[in-house]
Amino acid sequence: MKALLGVAASALMAAGASQPAAAQSAWPERPIRMIVPFAPGGVTDSIGRLSAEWLGARLGQPVVVENRSGANGAIAAEAVIRSQPDGYTLFTASASQMVMLPALTRLNFDPATELAPVSIVGSNPMVLAVSASLGVRTLPEFVALARQRVGRLDYSSAGSGSSTHLAMALLLQAAGIELQHIPYRGGAPAMQALLSGEVGAYFGNPSDIIPHLGGERVRVLGIAGPDRLPSLPGVPTIAEQGYPGFRAETWNGIAAPANTPQPVIRRMAETLGRACSDANFRAALERLGTTPVCSTPEAFRQAMDADAPLWREAVRISGATLN
Repeated sequence: MKALLGVAASALMAAGASQPAAAQSAWPERPIRMIVPFAPGGVTDSIGRLSAEWLGARLGQPVVVENRSGANGAIAAEAVIRSQPDGYTLFTASASQMVMLPALTRLNFDPATELAPVSIVGSNPMVLAVSASLGVRTLPEFVALARQRVGRLDYSSAGSGSSTHLAMALLLQAAGIELQHIPYRGGAPAMQALLSGEVGAYFGNPSDIIPHLGGERVRVLGIAGPDRLPSLPGVPTIAEQGYPGFRAETWNGIAAPANTPQPVIRRMAETLGRACSDANFRAALERLGTTPVCSTPEAFRQAMDADAPLWREAVRISGATLN
């Protein structure tokens, strides 16, 4: 009898152990929720929707996008972190939440340990745009003008501590110039301020700027990434124009709650990894001014580790804080 009980107990333990594996192999069995930390329309939302459509078509379950804005993305990030780590809640992660927010303010969570990287879908080298009324056509001309008008040129940003603010802080330090900072509530009003001539410059995401280049009100002077953009082939990088190694890039990707089963993480990463080989997917990203990446989880983690010191330094230079 004792031997039989032992066999029965072993069988129950084996069955219990096999249940999570079976559940993982069956994933996904129902719709998946993709939480986007910003309002509809921006580059993060666009990349989240592209990724949701790609995943849904290949995983056999709909991926439903839910926009949950507020607190620079902290509200959405915390909602994902507090959800079940079962692969049914995903996060359209950006550099803002993963590496900038921890440098700006005290959070109730740690994105580095409480979110599991899946894949960086695309990177967004920041773009320096100026009002055509300034009469400058190159970055060196803009720097020379700023030195002539010390404290009398201004720039807009999407808000204190935003990537648009921090990127400009890095450039001002590199160039040794001073501009007045005028923060707005988001990239759209910051860009509108540039278009209307309220400010002289804006260092924004390509998706903010490219749609407005058909007229003669705005000029793009430099790309803050390692390479020129296909959508702006005639615009040199900032590094090419006398600032070797200068970069200010954000990125967007997919993350999940920590402790999400590794087989689920791997399946999502492998599925997204194929997206950047698809001509239509690549073209959709490039229209946003986004460079296709489709990384592994390990490369995502490496990007976080590499970018954290850069943005901490930008926060220090800018003096930005969030209450």
